[in-house]
Amino acid sequence: MIGPLAQTDEVRAALEDGQPVVALESTIITHGMPWPRNFETARRVEEEVRSHGAVPATIAVLEGVLHVGLTDRQMANLAQAEGVAKLSRADLPVAMATGTTGATTVAATMIAARLAGIEVFATGGIGGVHRGAERTFDVSADLRELSETAVTVVAAGAKAILDLPKTWEMLETFGVPVIAVGQDVLPAFWSRASEHTAPLRLDHASDIAAAHVMRGAMGLPGGQLVANPIPEASEIPAEELAPIIEQALSEAAEDGILAKAVTPYLLARIFELTKGRSLDANIALVLNNARLAAEIAGEILAIRKEITAEQDTPL
Repeated sequence: MIGPLAQTDEVRAALEDGQPVVALESTIITHGMPWPRNFETARRVEEEVRSHGAVPATIAVLEGVLHVGLTDRQMANLAQAEGVAKLSRADLPVAMATGTTGATTVAATMIAARLAGIEVFATGGIGGVHRGAERTFDVSADLRELSETAVTVVAAGAKAILDLPKTWEMLETFGVPVIAVGQDVLPAFWSRASEHTAPLRLDHASDIAAAHVMRGAMGLPGGQLVANPIPEASEIPAEELAPIIEQALSEAAEDGILAKAVTPYLLARIFELTKGRSLDANIALVLNNARLAAEIAGEILAIRKEITAEQDTPL
């Protein structure tokens, strides 16, 4: 047994019965939005997964126990808690060993999903190479996790506050497939398009699922990043966001914001500068990613069932 791991009855039954399950992170609840919108959004994301044929599994560490799936009460308590740790690969085992409560980042959620046997994870945007990383060496553990842990991550690209060229370059170096959905350029979180050409493009959940299964069949480590553009009606164009992001970055530097505190600070400041539009866009893209992740999870199981049926068919 690898530490205490708890599952809701819904998640346990789905995994035992071979039903599609989608992992969801919890930092969006604790570090991304204020109460009660954080709780309301988390519930909406779970319902979006269910309405598209899969079971949601929101992941968090509660008093040292790694929970794969949260009850409404647990989610509400987490959404109102103060001083919740932000857990990545390095922090996750320590939090579990010391009875800490913490929300899982992309990297930690991927690890928990793999332990539970969940192959698809929906999030907002991944972490990456922070601007100024040539001086600070501030690079998210999400990137290496994508190269090591076999989970397909559906996101609206990397967060636009990052150094996107270096982020995409590092993922290429790590051998992580970066797949744009339905377009030839990579999305940039709140914006549908960026100046970066997509290294790979797939237009259908079935093709993304087939790539996931093939990667596993070849014994390749790591997962794949599915860059799913925000719905057009909800986006904030990149040219409009650029000066706002630059202002927020400048203020963070002046205030001495460092390490894990950078992303929450920037997101909060951009929320203020966009008069709430960034949060509305964030919610829209997470819901959109949840829909696609549910479809991919269903397609993976369908492919596996077809392979099994072919293997069981007598010659």
